[in-house]
Amino acid sequence: MLSFALGFLVSLLITLLIVRYAHLHEKFSTDTDLAGVQKFHARPVPRVGGIGILAGLVVGAVQLHPTYPAVSGGILGLIACGIPAFASGLIEDLTKRVSPFARLVCTMGAAALAYFALNIAVTRISVPPLDFLLSYAVISCAVTVLAVAALANAINIIDGFNGLASMVAFMMFASLAYVAFQVHDPIVLSASFIMMGAVMGFFMWNFPAGLIFLGDGGAYFIGFMLAELSILLVMRHREVSAWYPVLLFMYPIFETCFSIYRKKFVRGISPGIPDGVHLHMLVYKRLMRWAVGVRTAHELTRRNSMTSPYLWLLCLIAVIPATLFWRHTVHLFCFVVVFAATYVWLYVSIVRFKSPRWLVFRKGHHHRP
Repeated sequence: MLSFALGFLVSLLITLLIVRYAHLHEKFSTDTDLAGVQKFHARPVPRVGGIGILAGLVVGAVQLHPTYPAVSGGILGLIACGIPAFASGLIEDLTKRVSPFARLVCTMGAAALAYFALNIAVTRISVPPLDFLLSYAVISCAVTVLAVAALANAINIIDGFNGLASMVAFMMFASLAYVAFQVHDPIVLSASFIMMGAVMGFFMWNFPAGLIFLGDGGAYFIGFMLAELSILLVMRHREVSAWYPVLLFMYPIFETCFSIYRKKFVRGISPGIPDGVHLHMLVYKRLMRWAVGVRTAHELTRRNSMTSPYLWLLCLIAVIPATLFWRHTVHLFCFVVVFAATYVWLYVSIVRFKSPRWLVFRKGHHHRP
């Protein structure tokens, strides 16, 4: 618990300093684009929240060194491998000049570093014919690199509203910590605990007030850590089903796959072009449309923050069964199908203005402060 507390306090304080002195680094770190298709904030906001999270993780890992040098070394090794992913995102946050392709390549580089330096590899996916292919190092390496980069990108895609990506990540790290505890894996357990604290330290300033954003650096680094820790769990413990991380990360994974399908096959545009019809944006536009009528900064921020809990609940449809059935491949596969069906039903019903009435947040449902 000391690891959690330390990660939390360091992240909380560093994020506070970034928010408090935003005027000093406003030219570089602030998201001033309020009109973009994926912009839902009401005023310029610093987008370098990943700095506090990384600092919390580093301090938490270093603190473990005197008593648990192997655990500390394992986590610090992971952090070192993740730096290219974090740095490419942070440079984009500061300069707005790093292409999505360049960030993807850097994240793949980070995964390759972890593969060669720490031997973290996808060695099985609980599908017998394909598991045989993964016994070839070149295939295992390619699958590992693509899987890590894909998850990091997926976390970045869902980072659209106050508290959305950070709370989703917190729930996922909590699940990883639980399973790591069950199988006695101290590195994954400690890293997950510290990340939970660090993410929560950021969350306090991000939700509901939206005083700081995760930014690409934070989103890519969180995605990298989630992917690597889950691969470690599956690789080192035969009893953990390879479908456990698939279900655990189902919300960002399916959001990304559905987005690619929607853009390429439905709208006929490049999957790399941002659009305004991700599920979280539809929830904001159509389920939250009666929540506020005015376009003041306070009300826009409130509407932004009220969107996230809908998606937290959707994410729990995957996270809870993944955590309960982490050993059982068949159960996990069934819940993957259940989640996909729920997501598509929700998306289609909102697009067609046929959302269930209990989902729509009407103005009369809350009292103005």
